[in-house]
Amino acid sequence: MKVKICGITNIEDALLCCQLGADALGFIFYERSPRFIEPAHAREIIRELPALTLKAGVFVNEEINRVNGISKITGLNMVQLHGDEPPSYIDNINLPAIKSFRIQNGFDFSLTRYYINTFFLFDTYSSGGAGGTGQNFDWSLIPCELREKIILAGGVSADNIEYICREIRPQAVDLSSSIESCPGKKDPLKLKRFFDKIDQLKNKNK
Repeated sequence: MKVKICGITNIEDALLCCQLGADALGFIFYERSPRFIEPAHAREIIRELPALTLKAGVFVNEEINRVNGISKITGLNMVQLHGDEPPSYIDNINLPAIKSFRIQNGFDFSLTRYYINTFFLFDTYSSGGAGGTGQNFDWSLIPCELREKIILAGGVSADNIEYICREIRPQAVDLSSSIESCPGKKDPLKLKRFFDKIDQLKNKNK
C-alpha cells in the first residue's frame, strides 16, 4: 500500500515525508484552500525532491490550460482533480490523473465507470469545502470490487491504518490534516508515529 502526503507547503516537510517513506506528495493549487501553494514555490520544492517521489498537483474545477501549464513549470508528474470535472476534461490533461469523489450516504459509485485510465480517490463529502476535512466517511459503503483500486482519504491516521490495511486494503492512502500541527504545516511527531505504524504492519505481514 502506497502513502501520499498532501498539502505540502514547505521544503522541510517535503524532505521529512520522503525520508520517512512517503511515496507521493501533494501540492494544492486551489486558492481557497488553507494549504494553497504558489506554483513558483512548489517548483522550488519539487526540484529538491527524490526523482522517484511522485509529485501530484491538486486542482478544483480549474481551466485545463492552467492545469497543464502549472504541471509543466512545476515538474508535476500527476494531477489530482477535486472538483466536478467530467470524463472529457481528463482527456485533455497531459499527465496521469487522479479523480476525487466525495462520498456520502447515497453516493452512486457507478459514476467511476465513466472515467477511463484514471485513478480514483475517495474522500469525505463536506458542504463547506472540496476536501481536507480530516473526517472519515462510512468506509463500508465502498463496493468490494473497488476497494483495492482506490486511494483512500478522509480521516486516515495512525489510529485506523491497521483497520484500513486489514479491511479495506486500498491501493494507497492519502493524509493531510491528521499529521499536521496546523493547516499546511506537518507535525514531525505525528508523521513519525504514522510511518512507524506502517513499518510495524509491513513487518507483521512478512
